[in-house]
Parts: sequence; structure tokens; C-alpha cells
Amino acid sequence: MSVKEENLNKNWKKDFPIEKQQATNVSRRDFAKFLTLVSGGLMVGSGLVAAKAYMYPKEALEGAHFVCKKEEVPLGGTRAFVIEGSTIPYILIHLETGEFKAYEQKCTHLSCSVFYKPGTGIIHCPCHEGSFDAATGNVLGGPPPRALPKLDVFFKDDAVYVKAAQEEKSKII
Repeated sequence: MSVKEENLNKNWKKDFPIEKQQATNVSRRDFAKFLTLVSGGLMVGSGLVAAKAYMYPKEALEGAHFVCKKEEVPLGGTRAFVIEGSTIPYILIHLETGEFKAYEQKCTHLSCSVFYKPGTGIIHCPCHEGSFDAATGNVLGGPPPRALPKLDVFFKDDAVYVKAAQEEKSKII
């Protein structure tokens, strides 16, 4: 080893006195700082999401919207749709009783996508095993805190249309 290399090694050890095995250890203080920083970031992020929801509420559905033809949804079948100008997913269900029902396709617990179980009369959320009554949208079990938001379904000749539910309009007024 040359003199120059020897000096580099000595200087290197003075500048970085920590051995390789100790370099992977994290002190409690550093770990606590990291946790505080992450927790603070999550708190600020949650606050921003809540403020956005408060400042920019979801726009109410206006008017009637065409979904499909009656024969396109078989008895016990469903059709997913999004209303023009919106990003909210909806589900149209042709119940075994012959009725058509339309609901938001997002669970009221954590917004997971829900689906209809044909023949059971149940709309199911697979994320946390939530279930809703397909005829009313009411919660049957699991963690969802409230019923699925629904739309009124009506027909013009052979076409299926939806509009804002009458109950929701009366709540707004």
C-alpha cells in the first residue's frame, strides 16, 4: 500500500468513525422524529381532503339521463354506467321481481366498488364484507354507516332513464 493510500484510509476513518455494522442502526430519537414527521404529514393530508370536500361539495344530479334499453339488462343482471359530466360510477340493477334500481357503485364505508349478487337481493362490498338491500339500498350488515345513494329509475318507451332521487331533493331544500 502506498503512502497516499495509507493517508486516505486514516483520513477516511477520522471523517467517518462509524463502523459498517453500526451504520444500519437507527437511534430511538431518529425513529421518533421520523414517526412524528409521517404522522404530521398524514394529519395535514387528511385535513386538506376534508377541506376540499367542504369547500367543493359534490354537485347535485340535474335532469334525466339515458342509461340503456330495457332489453340490454336481463332479469337479475346489472349495468354499470357513469352520467355524462360526472365521474361517479353507478349501477343499474334489474331485480328478479322485474323492478329496476340504480345506486352509486361506491360503498358508503370506504368507497370500494360494490356489486349485485344475482338471486339474493343483496348488493355486496367485498372490501370489508358490507351488504346492502338491493330493493332499498339500506345497510344489511358490515361496516357501512349509511345506505347507498340512489337514483330514481323511469322509462320512456323502451329506454331506461335515471334522475336524482326525490328523497335527496327534499333533504337539500
